[in-house]
Amino acid sequence: MAANKSDKELAFLQDLYVATDWGERFAELIDEHVKPPKRGRMLYVAAGTGGHALAMQERAGDKLALVCLDESEECLELGRVKAMAVRSNPEFHRAQLEVLDFEDDEFDLVVGDASLVAAERLPEMLSEMARVAAPGATVALSLVTASSFGEFFSVYWEALRNLGIEDHEHDIESLITEQPTVAAIETMATRESLDNVTSWMQVEEFNYESGEEFLNAPLITDFLLTRWLESLPETEAQERVAKEIARIIDVERQDMDFTLSVKIALVVGRKPKED
Repeated sequence: MAANKSDKELAFLQDLYVATDWGERFAELIDEHVKPPKRGRMLYVAAGTGGHALAMQERAGDKLALVCLDESEECLELGRVKAMAVRSNPEFHRAQLEVLDFEDDEFDLVVGDASLVAAERLPEMLSEMARVAAPGATVALSLVTASSFGEFFSVYWEALRNLGIEDHEHDIESLITEQPTVAAIETMATRESLDNVTSWMQVEEFNYESGEEFLNAPLITDFLLTRWLESLPETEAQERVAKEIARIIDVERQDMDFTLSVKIALVVGRKPKED
């Protein structure tokens, strides 16, 4: 489980395995609908190890200054190494996503990757992104939306029932209902006074050949599963449930891949220009 890994190890896993598959799906959606300005300042919130942020800056040209924020100093350090390799000179800052250490109206584009951010944090994260955006700037947030991970939650529910841990079934309901709808995020953006709010959604699938492969995938065991199982009382219970999840996947998949469906979305708005 991720609790046994250091922050440095998690940063390397995020860079090698998560950003190159999971992260690329969200990055492609952003690239399809968000064009960075040719000049000015761009802020990338939850930039991880910086790969997508650096790619956006490269497309825009050297007149666009880039600032990357993340909560992991270890991820930011990997980002600094990448920037040196491509001879780029962005700023990297560690910051809590809900408290951005910038003045109002600073950036000509603000992009946020909330794909691994807990849903309850989204309102404050988006509010801060809108605050630091300059009048006329684009604000773009990518995230996971409602009806994602249904295959897993079904298996999780069965595992708890099989092991007699039924007093935690309500936690699965909470995990399901906390995922925001696209309409809810659009409303959130409108509440932050963003204009021309538009969204795009697509379904992505992640396939695993066995329960063991599912549990051994860094995206699952080191990132997603950590949150999904956190309500269980102790590590032993988490390990028992994880093993039962793998067993159920192998029994039910009938020599077919176990597919995890994720509904990813991008919500974009523009901060009104001053009168």
